[in-house]
Amino acid sequence: MFTGLVQGTGKVTALTRRGAQMRLGVRADFDLPRIVLGESIAVNGVCLTVEEAASNAFFAYASAETMEKTNLGELAMGSLVNLERALALGDRLGGHLVSGHVDCLARVESSAPAGESVRYTLAFPERFGVFVVEKGSVCLDGVSLTVNACGQDWLSVNVIPATQAETTIDGWCAGRAVNMECDLIGKYVARMLEPFAAKSKPSAITEEFLRNHGF
Repeated sequence: MFTGLVQGTGKVTALTRRGAQMRLGVRADFDLPRIVLGESIAVNGVCLTVEEAASNAFFAYASAETMEKTNLGELAMGSLVNLERALALGDRLGGHLVSGHVDCLARVESSAPAGESVRYTLAFPERFGVFVVEKGSVCLDGVSLTVNACGQDWLSVNVIPATQAETTIDGWCAGRAVNMECDLIGKYVARMLEPFAAKSKPSAITEEFLRNHGF
């Protein structure tokens, strides 16, 4: 489990592709002490398991499923990525609950200055629109952000200077594919309501029924 509060960026130092799968090496640009084999680290919002570890560096494996659902396949040697270690019990939850399981790829449509911030508008597959709400949370490339405005297949976020400085968002441009994870609680609520929605029947009390009965 993560929070979407990126701890810093890292640089891709190794890439080995085998068909639809990939192993990658990442070296953090900040102090990342005592990396443990088997621990989870979010790379651009994707939960990966550490297979090998060294000082401030680690190697991880990305399955075909991960490669299909995320932008990790677009990485190259030297690419910068957002990094966050898994949340420890008792840590402050400064962002929101993030699983590191990417739902879809969003695509940057436009950006514009908004005071010292930058406002980005992104498009995403329409079926995920039910999980995106105004002033709710969304995780984009591992960064917890507040949804400023949204529609069925788009959203906009305001990125403050501190976030621009500490993450890869400063390099976003139109057409950029971004990992998007919708709000975890919203997904569970929608799933739990599915059986009730399937059983619901249209009400027999319609406007025509009321007119016919003198209302």
